[in-house]
This record gives sequence, C-alpha cells and structure tokens, in this order.
Amino acid sequence: MGFVPTPGPVVCGERGGTRSGAARQVFVRSQPTATRERLISVGLYLSKYDSLGLKKLGFESFAEAFNVFGYAMGSRPASIKNYRDEFDPFFPNRRKGWRKRPIRDYCLKVFEEYKDLDLESFTGLVKSFLGYDENAWSGVQTDEELYESESYFARLSTGLAAERYFESVHPGLPEFEGYTAENTTQFGCGYDFRLRTEARADFLAVEVKGLRDRRGNLAFTPKEYEVATVLRDRFFLFVVKNFQESPFHEIFPDPLSGGLRFTRNERTAVYISWMTSV
Repeated sequence: MGFVPTPGPVVCGERGGTRSGAARQVFVRSQPTATRERLISVGLYLSKYDSLGLKKLGFESFAEAFNVFGYAMGSRPASIKNYRDEFDPFFPNRRKGWRKRPIRDYCLKVFEEYKDLDLESFTGLVKSFLGYDENAWSGVQTDEELYESESYFARLSTGLAAERYFESVHPGLPEFEGYTAENTTQFGCGYDFRLRTEARADFLAVEVKGLRDRRGNLAFTPKEYEVATVLRDRFFLFVVKNFQESPFHEIFPDPLSGGLRFTRNERTAVYISWMTSV
C-alpha cells in the first residue's frame, strides 16, 4: 500500500498549506466577461492560431481543447468547435469552415475586438478565461514547470474541467443519489467536494482527478492521502478519463483499500535566490 500516515483529525478550512494549494490559487476567478463571449474568443483563437495555438496551450488535439475548455467553462465542447468553424473562412487553414453563410453579428463583434491580438497576448487572454494567472504562478513554479508552462496549464485546466464534469453528472450517479455537493476546492480539505444528505449526519468526500488518456498516473497530496486514510469508506476517488477524445468517468470508493496501489514518491526542489546588502 506504500506510505500510510498516522490517522488524525480531518481539518478543513485552511487555504494554501500545500504545494497543491498554491497551484489551485493561480486559478483565480475569471474576468466578468460574458460566458458566450469567452467561448467565441476561444473558438477565434483556435481558428487563427490552429496547431500552434494547441501547442501553446499544451493540448495534443482540437478534441482535447474543445473538451477541456467546454467542461471547464460550463458549456458544451461542441459549442467551441462551432465557433472555431465559424471563423475558419477568415484564416488560411486547411478547414473550410462555415463558408456558405455570413458570420453572426455577435461573433463578428468578438472578431473585430480580438483579431489583431498577437499570439502571446491572445494565449494569456484565453488562459485567463479559466482563471489562470501566469504571473501569480511564476512565483511558485519550479524551474522544470517554468520550462513546461504549456503542458502545466493543460494539466491544471484538465483538473478544473474534471471538477466541472463531476458537478454536471453527480446528481444522476447512483453512488451519490440524494446527496447535495459543496465545492471545497479552495479550502484545503484534502478533497474537492463534500456531499451531504438529510438522511445522514456525516458526509462523503470526493476527490476528483482528470486524465488526458484512457489510462494514466495520478497522485495524492499528503493531505489527500491522510484524509482518505481517515475517512475510508466515506472517501471516493472520481477520475474523469480520456479528455483527448470523449471523456468518461470511473469511481473508486475507499481507494486506499481497493484495487489501486499507491507508492510513496519524494522529490526535492532546489530554489536559488540572489541576495545583496544595501
């Protein structure tokens, strides 16, 4: 089973506290831009910058970009694809797009506003739609993550998309029938959602993870592992898989006692600073 910490009280309500907590805080609340305008802007970005835009965002395919942005923004992935196709006639890519009808007025408005943005500025804008603040994250990134900022954004945004996916499907899941979900991702609880029902005094905890492929590796933070150890059969791991094609989920009740094998992994980071006396 790997490292098992000593069970202790489940403390919830702390902010930060862990490396994961710092990572979450760079996903601040998005700008108060209308959701439809943000979706249209993502479509414009993907049409204008095509495969280069995918690379800057860390995605391997358009389907992955549609799925991650669609779920993370509380919309349908097909909506972003449709907006991309609407702008395709304006750019020299291999797709034909919607050439046989005029562009819709509200799409034209977004086109005129953002069409002249350069790649770096537009990439930063699109990332901000998911609440990603690259300036804030630069203060807590390791050197390795700085060099891999595109793939890092893809991993964080996939996690956000997985959380939104869970929120959209949990009311229809037999495992959680009758439970209401509270999002606890900002409170350092060691899980992402607290589920309650009037029939029970205690609660269920759900930790959500997202994977690009049908199979892959995932990690628990020390806090997540500790809480899973304490709660046991009240702790659920909810994994959303295959964002690169068509997402589906798998649920693991009491993951530390089930068929999953967890192995402790330790990494040491070296931070360098330059000091002077004045």
